[in-house]
Amino acid sequence: MSWTQDKEEKLKELWKKGHTASQIAEILGDTTRNAVIGKAHRLKLAARATSKKSQSQKKQVMDNSPKSEKYVGRKSRFKSLLLDKNFEPENPKTLEQLDNDNCRWPIGHPDEENFYFCGRKPIEGFAYCKLHVLYAFQPKNPKEELINKEDDVPAFIEKKVKASK
Repeated sequence: MSWTQDKEEKLKELWKKGHTASQIAEILGDTTRNAVIGKAHRLKLAARATSKKSQSQKKQVMDNSPKSEKYVGRKSRFKSLLLDKNFEPENPKTLEQLDNDNCRWPIGHPDEENFYFCGRKPIEGFAYCKLHVLYAFQPKNPKEELINKEDDVPAFIEKKVKASK
């Protein structure tokens, strides 16, 4: 194929509009995609003008969260469960003060002076309050074996886990 002045002008016009080399070759007829790319290079046309297709892909990427936020890991899903701040205030208890009506979640390290236990009212059948049950019973990874123990996990946790997915 020989490049006439008309075809070169048409190539420049279509190139600026963002058509792909394949589309330009099809419009011009009797030429190939590679011939269009070669001629555009020889004519020193501006670096590849973005095509309509690539523009829409860039908009989609820009609209979405950054890549690090796209993947929602197990830890971040669990942290989202903690957004519910309807927890009663802590009622610090020492080991000697603990009974069955207190959350037994340890706060701090036993060797420290200010070590205590949470002391909130525990959920029935558990040693921990609502907040600390959420810490203790984290949702399983999809890869982990699924064990159906509906009676062992409180309904509010199941509901939150399903909502976080």
